[in-house]
Amino acid sequence: MPAAAQDEKLRALRDRIEVLSNEVQKSEAARREARDSLRDSERAISEANRTLAALQAEGAQLRRESARIAERRRAVERSLAQRQAAAERMLVARQASGTPDALRVALSGDDPGSLGRTLHYLGYVSRSATAVLGAYRSGLDELERLARDAQAKRERLKSVEQASRADREKILKERRERRRVFDRLAVDIRKSRREINVLRADAARLARLVEEIGRVLARVELVPEKDSGKDPFSSLRGKLRLPVRGELSGRFGTPRGAAGTEAKGVFIRAPQGQPVRAIGRGQVVYSDWMRGFGNLMIVDHGENYLSIYANNESLLKQVGDAVSAAEPIATTGSSGGNEETGLYFELRHLGRAFDPLRWVRLK
Repeated sequence: MPAAAQDEKLRALRDRIEVLSNEVQKSEAARREARDSLRDSERAISEANRTLAALQAEGAQLRRESARIAERRRAVERSLAQRQAAAERMLVARQASGTPDALRVALSGDDPGSLGRTLHYLGYVSRSATAVLGAYRSGLDELERLARDAQAKRERLKSVEQASRADREKILKERRERRRVFDRLAVDIRKSRREINVLRADAARLARLVEEIGRVLARVELVPEKDSGKDPFSSLRGKLRLPVRGELSGRFGTPRGAAGTEAKGVFIRAPQGQPVRAIGRGQVVYSDWMRGFGNLMIVDHGENYLSIYANNESLLKQVGDAVSAAEPIATTGSSGGNEETGLYFELRHLGRAFDPLRWVRLK
């Protein structure tokens, strides 16, 4: 597919998902739940973490490039030393032999045959000296260019590290703010999560979002169902790995909370900030905060299969980003009003949830 056509599809997807997100929010009940007060801080934490991850990746790339420049510079310096030594040897040899210039040889009256050989030798020496000196000057120029490149990399790395420190401080500040809000609202949150209407509303909200995303994807196909050299998602049953290491504390179909509604996915208890990995290649079709699920990401794997990752501390990918299997796409957390840190995970086909554990390999 031409790049322009693919970019147009991505733009269309982002625009439609943004409209869809707004529609979902507008369709909510007018009253705000206690969990909504966490939205701004949890979104800010996610955004700061995503920016920090990008800065860290750029910093690592800059350090690799700086190392390559330093190695190239050492190689050039070794070559320059060799060329300088060769030039010095040539000049010393020429001075020691007292080699005459071409005019003096021509006027010397020596044997013509000997004269031709001498002139040929002089030309050879002159060309060799010119080549050695030219290579030496080129080496000096390259050395100067490498010095400029190294300085530019150092300056960029310094600015990246400063920005990283600022984002780390922002994350810590937002975490403190989230904790303050959460502690203030903890009683209301626990009460609301016990109410069957709240849990049903959360499930219906996600189902409606998935349904609308399915309609969007029917018009904007981003993950081809058949791609040469790559297995379709339907062939991966029993081969997948769970997106995060941790303890299964909630399984598909088991009651959620005191209300007793059935879980549509699994909850994996894990420490905060652990990498959440895509279970397969695909395209991000949703990446935003949602009531009841916190920072939520949905990945389209083609063939009408979607994977859903919720309660994340941070979302590292945006709508339209392509992801590969096992690539980090988020980090674990407790967003959306959860008291436990970890990951809520679902798999859906044609909008219907099914047990993810039937598709994964458990150690």
